Amino acid sequence: MTDATAQGSAPGGRRIDSDAFRSRLATRRRKGAILKYSGLIAICIALAILGTLLFSIVSQGWQGFLRTNVELEITYNEEIIGGDAEDIPSGAFQEIARNGLQKALGLPPEAEDYDPSDLNALISSGVRYDLQQAVRDEPELIGRTAQLSVPVSSTMDMAYKGKLNLDVDEGRRQLSNQQLEWFNQLQDDGRLHSEFYWGLFSNSDSRSPELAGLWAGIVGSFVMIGIVAAFAFPIAVAAAVYLEEFAPKNRWTELVEVNINNLAAVPSIIFGLLGLAVFLNTLGFPRSSPLAGGAVLVLMTLPIIIIAARSALRSVPPSYRDGALMLGASRNQAVMKTVLPTALPGMLTGTIIGLAQALGETAPLLLIGMQAFVAAPPEGINDTATAIPVQIYLWANAPERGFAEKTQAAIMVLLMFLLIMNATAIILRNRFQKRA
Repeated sequence: MTDATAQGSAPGGRRIDSDAFRSRLATRRRKGAILKYSGLIAICIALAILGTLLFSIVSQGWQGFLRTNVELEITYNEEIIGGDAEDIPSGAFQEIARNGLQKALGLPPEAEDYDPSDLNALISSGVRYDLQQAVRDEPELIGRTAQLSVPVSSTMDMAYKGKLNLDVDEGRRQLSNQQLEWFNQLQDDGRLHSEFYWGLFSNSDSRSPELAGLWAGIVGSFVMIGIVAAFAFPIAVAAAVYLEEFAPKNRWTELVEVNINNLAAVPSIIFGLLGLAVFLNTLGFPRSSPLAGGAVLVLMTLPIIIIAARSALRSVPPSYRDGALMLGASRNQAVMKTVLPTALPGMLTGTIIGLAQALGETAPLLLIGMQAFVAAPPEGINDTATAIPVQIYLWANAPERGFAEKTQAAIMVLLMFLLIMNATAIILRNRFQKRA
């Protein structure tokens, strides 16, 4: 009885020792547990790194969506403006804004104890253009007084948000002692407040951080993405269908497949050099235009979409092809009516992921001249343009400290667009799969 319980039977009737079997079984389970928990630890580490990255971006960039304003009583002085607002220089409205700031601080109009330029440095340089446009839209404002909320300068904005150390000596501050006194007075009087800065999405780039926006970059990016989608998707799908369904299996097709896989791994800056040599220097495409940028991104995205499309075609069960052929369909009909619709969800997913990667590219666009300051969105594919990643690159290298939080805010906007595109890919894939 003891021998029977101590030993077991192996396949083929061979007797094995139960203690050795339990030992091997425990070892196998231990290795399985190690593998399982190693995977869990790896996932936790990846999530921790991702969470740290997102927390860093959000914690530093959320204030970039806010702009500090100051409440002023603005008098549209007729003696300064005159009769016709169309012919008045914007400098006159800077004087009007300065007069409102003088009144808020209780300063005399005659600048005996202070420098007027110190006052001008407290409010944004864009105030003059806002006031000028207001008078052009409503000439009846001349001679009247209105309570307005106007943006402060970038330095005042950072001071209000706590981004400046105001406890150091005057020589190490961006605000003089006089300006710091005025700042504290405005803050104590409750005239300073922050509000959501819609201009981040509606304004184009500016030399002043408090006025800069992403509109030109957003338009330029999506014009280029439209060019990529219009050309890369049909070319990639056609190439994938030919290679998977019709191309003979010989050394030439193998060479093409190897080159496609190699092109998908080529650094993006190489495509920028290719675009500079071919599209700009040879074909004469306009420099820093959506046409040139879109053409470069098409070359960069094509291998990625071809690989994704071929993978989607391979995932279609062979029975779909065989069934269509058995029912009398030709090879072309079987591919176009059965295989391609079934593979389309995977193709769309790969295409949108490729477009999302193209949306975040910077290096190839810099090489074709998109690092220039662009103050207006493009009206056509041949106009000078910029892109969101290029805008981020320029702001990150700007000397003004106010662009630091704008850079983080722009990164958040870019991530938002990427998340939307990836979510769209998932929705389209699920919808087409249900139809199939």
